[in-house]
This record gives sequence, structure tokens and C-alpha cells, in this order.
Amino acid sequence: MSTPVEHVEHAEYVEYPVTWAPRRTRAVLLPVCALLVVLFVAMALVLPASWQLNDRIMMVCSGVAFACVGLMLARPRVTADAEGVTVVNFVRRRRLAWAEIVRVNFRQGDPWATLDLSDGTSLAAVGIQSGVGKAQAIANARALRDLVEHHAQAA
Repeated sequence: MSTPVEHVEHAEYVEYPVTWAPRRTRAVLLPVCALLVVLFVAMALVLPASWQLNDRIMMVCSGVAFACVGLMLARPRVTADAEGVTVVNFVRRRRLAWAEIVRVNFRQGDPWATLDLSDGTSLAAVGIQSGVGKAQAIANARALRDLVEHHAQAA
């Protein structure tokens, strides 16, 4: 992943792709997910003999399920390239052309940025979120906004 752009003064000189993602969240969640799987497998192996094989299998499956939820929470990111923006949220991934994005919003109190789209809908951009630092999230939203404005003027 490339490093986040703090503020885009001259968007034509930006080195694409630019990715915004809550890196600290990922740095915590990925090892925790691995630890969960290891912990549940270890528990399944050391359970008393009165536990049957299907109980042990379900214990391992539970650990894998918890890890999958953690991986889903670590998934969000926003990636901009010369053709448009890819927004990856918890479950969905959506590719947008620059012309589809009307505005980038990040109002006070919002947990993450939202994109107003040309079809009248909005899309959460969870990769730019205040949970990892309000100042950094604002800078990231401004950088994306500057890129959107640059591409709107170029079109």
C-alpha cells in the first residue's frame, strides 16, 4: 500500500495508487485473529476426554468464525488510482469512476467519510475513519476530496 497523501496541492503530480486504511486497526486485528485460531485449536486439543470429536471440531470452527469476523473488521480501505476509486467496506467492494463521485463528506461526529454519488445515493468510505485519529482522518478525507475536485475539473 502506498503512503497516505496529507493534502493534495497538485493532484496531477500524485503517485497512484493512493490507499487510505486504518493501519493500526489492522495491526491489532490480524495478530488477534491468528491468536484466536491458535487458542481455540489448543483448547480443542486439551479438552477433557468426556468431550466428543464433534465438540472439538465445533470449538475449532468457533475460533475460525471469530477470526473471520476480525478479518472482516480489518478489511476497510479506500484506494484511488488514475481511473477512479475503489471502496472496500466490511462486506462489499465497490469500484467508482471519478465522475460518479460528487462530494466527499466528513462531518463532525461522523465515524467515517461518506461519498455523495452522482446517482443521488451516498456510500460510506469506512477506510477513512475517525477511530484511528480525528486529525489523520480529516487530512485523509481532504486529500480524497482534493483528488475528486481535480478529476472533476479535468473532465
